[in-house]
Amino acid sequence: MADDKEREGTELVIAEFHKKIKDAFEVFDHEANNTVDVREIGTIIRSLGCCPSEGELHDLIVEVEEEEPTGYIRFEKFLPVMTKVLLEKRYRPIPEDILLRAFEVLDPSKRGFLTKEELIKYMTEEGEPFSQEEMEEMLSAAIDPESNSIRYKDYIAMMVVDDG
Repeated sequence: MADDKEREGTELVIAEFHKKIKDAFEVFDHEANNTVDVREIGTIIRSLGCCPSEGELHDLIVEVEEEEPTGYIRFEKFLPVMTKVLLEKRYRPIPEDILLRAFEVLDPSKRGFLTKEELIKYMTEEGEPFSQEEMEEMLSAAIDPESNSIRYKDYIAMMVVDDG
């Protein structure tokens, strides 16, 4: 009996995931023919609360692409792969406390903010450098135009995905 209830619960979760995936996919299915431009896949995946690295995203795209890549991804191929990703809770966002610690390392004097110049330096010269486009995108969302700095606690609060 418990197995039946558990299976029903899992089927309900899967049905909910299928609806979320279909809704997200349809936003980018401009021709209404169950395909999206391969360049939109990252946006679709992130809109579903997943945060894969660029390498992980590339691997996912390879998994859902046609044998002979067309530049488009079909819903039929995307759905089972994305359902599995959501069921396995892969590519979860980094928890808020870890993000905060990362910013605090960059702010040894504990001011609670980084200047635009500091942020650009860290993001383009350290670790895996941001591209110009990624940097501009982050700056437009993160930088307070009045102080020309990023109050990182506010930025983290804006970035964190609510599981609710």
